[in-house]
Amino acid sequence: MHAEVIICGLGPAGRAVAHRTLAHGLPVTVIDPHPERGWTPTYAAWADELPDWLDPAVVAATVDRPTAWAVGEHRLERAYQVFDTAALQRSLTLDGARVIADRVVDLDARTVRTAAGRTLTGRVLDARGLARSPRRAEQTAYGMILRRDTLAPDQPTLFMDWRRDNGTGPDDPPSFLYAVPLGPDTILAEETCLAGRPALDPAVLRGRLECRLRARGIPFAGTEPVERVRFPVQGGTPGRGRIGAAGGMIHPATGYSVAAALRAADTVAVGGTPWTAQARAVAALRRAGLRALLALPPRDLPIFFEAFFALPAPLQRAYLSGNADLRGTAAAMRGLFAALPPRLRRTLATSVAGVGGRATA
Repeated sequence: MHAEVIICGLGPAGRAVAHRTLAHGLPVTVIDPHPERGWTPTYAAWADELPDWLDPAVVAATVDRPTAWAVGEHRLERAYQVFDTAALQRSLTLDGARVIADRVVDLDARTVRTAAGRTLTGRVLDARGLARSPRRAEQTAYGMILRRDTLAPDQPTLFMDWRRDNGTGPDDPPSFLYAVPLGPDTILAEETCLAGRPALDPAVLRGRLECRLRARGIPFAGTEPVERVRFPVQGGTPGRGRIGAAGGMIHPATGYSVAAALRAADTVAVGGTPWTAQARAVAALRRAGLRALLALPPRDLPIFFEAFFALPAPLQRAYLSGNADLRGTAAAMRGLFAALPPRLRRTLATSVAGVGGRATA
């Protein structure tokens, strides 16, 4: 008989691994303080990142070639997909699982203790995410959900737009516009601080977003539905027994983790780990990349991304997605470094070595 799998946390990572563990016929218990709470963030992924088992109906919108603006405009040669968040949550069914509404207060590889005094034993997986800490860089964002008919018909999907029509000067902590369709009728326009320690407050980002919308002639009433984002992009411990942010699956240069958790769910469900030696090396390189981003002076961040988005598409993909392409990740970082001006190379070399660094990117 198989040991029970005990999954702590029912965010996307925990729910995905619970769903796939049940699909493999293994007994599952899930523990979460609010197991029925609906998810509210907007999740997205590159289309080629998603596992075959995922129901295609969870995708709300697909963009074949999203746009990035750094110093100039770039079309990214990859399909980008935005999830219907509620549909994604519903699709990861938990039929047959034992669901416990409780808070985990202690756990190890075989035992979980809860606030209500329960003690459970089995194969334990921690999917509870990451707690905020002043020591961890965070991503923050403030977004409005706008009607698509208020935008110009040729308004592109914006993966990143670093242009400074958001009321900032070249030495202000930078933020970019992220603008993606949520379906046929609505679009999310979100001002985003990619990573900061401390990160920009969402109230600051709200003012920047409103300034940017006015500058582009996009009407808004101030009563639109909003989305606020705040989460660490550092932390987590790769290895067995953890998945999602708790398992170090947040991409430190983008903040993305849902696709990585979905891809890893089958492996983790049957007792494996996605953290091969190559994957650990890739993660270490990306952490170095985050140190580089945090070290750059604000006026140089668009130059950095101009060089990145000028890289060949396979190198962009190697850095942005997956966790096992060590050669591609290293090649992307070498190509980026070579394309930058000498003064930025010096800043990056110092920061990657772990010396000095600014606080916001």
